[in-house]
Amino acid sequence: MIADQTQTPQIKTMINAYFGTSITPFEVDSNYQEALLDHQRKCFHRIKDQSFMRGLTVLIGEPGTGKSVFKQALFELNQKQWHIIAINRSIFSWNSFLSLLCQALEVDEKGKSASLEKTILKVARTLNARGKCLIFIIDDAHLIPQELLKRIRMLLEDFPKNRNLVLIGHLELMSIIKRRDHEDILSRITNSAEFKPLSPSDTQEFIYNQLDRAKLPHSTFTHEAIELIRKVSSGNLRSIKNLCVNSMVEAIRMQSKVIDHPQVNRVLDQPHWRRSSQLEGIEPVVFTNQQPDYKDKSLS
Repeated sequence: MIADQTQTPQIKTMINAYFGTSITPFEVDSNYQEALLDHQRKCFHRIKDQSFMRGLTVLIGEPGTGKSVFKQALFELNQKQWHIIAINRSIFSWNSFLSLLCQALEVDEKGKSASLEKTILKVARTLNARGKCLIFIIDDAHLIPQELLKRIRMLLEDFPKNRNLVLIGHLELMSIIKRRDHEDILSRITNSAEFKPLSPSDTQEFIYNQLDRAKLPHSTFTHEAIELIRKVSSGNLRSIKNLCVNSMVEAIRMQSKVIDHPQVNRVLDQPHWRRSSQLEGIEPVVFTNQQPDYKDKSLS
C-alpha cells in the first residue's frame, strides 16, 4: 500500500482509530501555514512583505522538499488583502500563457495577445484600486521557454507595484536565471530560497513534531525506525511522510502500537524504494536493533 502526501480517508480513519488520535500525523489537509517548517516560514513572510513592493521571488528545490505545501500555504493568506493566482500547467507559447493567466483571473481568455494583455493589466489595476496585493505563482518554472520567461517579466513590469511574482521550480531554475541573457531577471530578484532535504536531526524533530500534533508518544517510532527512515529517505520530506504513514499501516497489520525496523522494512520491500538499477534477485534492506546490515549495497 502506498500512501502519498494526501492520504485517503480510509487510511486516515484506520490510523486514527487504531492509534487513538483525532489528528492524523504526517497529514496536511488544512492550515498549511501551520505545517511550514522554520526555513519555509521565513521565505513565506518575505513573500508577504515583498508583495507590497514589486517583488520577484525564486523558490527552488528537489522534488519532495515541501514546495507544494508551501504553495498551498500562500492560498491561505487573507483574501481581503491578498489575491493569489497560480499557473500549474506547462506553458508553450505566449498566447497560451496569457489564456492561462486570464483563466486564473477569471476573465475571458479568448482573443489575440494584445487584447488579453490589456485585459490582464486592467484586472491588476482593479485589484490595486481595491487595496489588494497580487501574488502570482508559476509552478514548474524551470520548464518555461527562456523567451517566454523574459516576456512574462516584461508584462509584470506594467503591473502596479503591489505584486510579487513567485517562480517555483527545480534546482536548474536558478542556473537558467543566472545565464547572461537573463541578467534583467536576476537583477530584479528580491527574494530567493532553496528548500533542501532535512538533516538527520531535523528529520527526527519533524517526526516527533508530527507525533506531538497527534498527541502520540515519541516512543511510537523507535530510534532504530527513525534512523532507517532517515537513511533511506535521505531527508526528502515527501519520502519521510510516505515511509512513516506506510509504516504505521504495517504496524496496524502486525497489531503493534510501536513502529520499529520490521514495520519499516515491510514498506521497503516494495521495489520503488530500491535504488539499484538491477532489481532482479536483490533483497530489501534490513535493519536490526543492533547493527544495520544492507543487503542492497547501493543503499549503504
